[in-house]
Amino acid sequence: MKIILLQDVKALGKKGQIVEVSDGYARNAILPKKLGVEATNKNLNDLKLQNQHADKVAAENLAGARELAKTIETKKVVVKIKTGEGGKVFGSVSTKEIAEAAKEQTGLELDKKKMQLPEAIKTLGTYEVPVKLHPQVTAKLSVQVVGE
Repeated sequence: MKIILLQDVKALGKKGQIVEVSDGYARNAILPKKLGVEATNKNLNDLKLQNQHADKVAAENLAGARELAKTIETKKVVVKIKTGEGGKVFGSVSTKEIAEAAKEQTGLELDKKKMQLPEAIKTLGTYEVPVKLHPQVTAKLSVQVVGE
């Protein structure tokens, strides 16, 4: 029997796949637990429409991420950090501080978890901080660290 999976099923397939299973397994396990539906013409058409909608949404998300990346790359964020004698910095600048400064100064709400600092910023200067907005889109935010 052909089944369209509604959820990921271990050792069988992922959501949206059409798989061939024995009639007994379909009747006793897959259908009662609502893990899948029988692959009728109506259900196949519904799956096709869902896939088209998912593709459209994914394309819109990608376009939105690209627009946001263009906006981010034109902005510059200034982060203040305590310094001692001779410009020695106390501590380091974290992604949380960068996200807060970006929200205050530019109005952009950036997720601190999406910022990818290769190493902690422990000196004054200007840095390019990569921000992963989408699996295919990474923007570079210019961050200037100044002493207080």
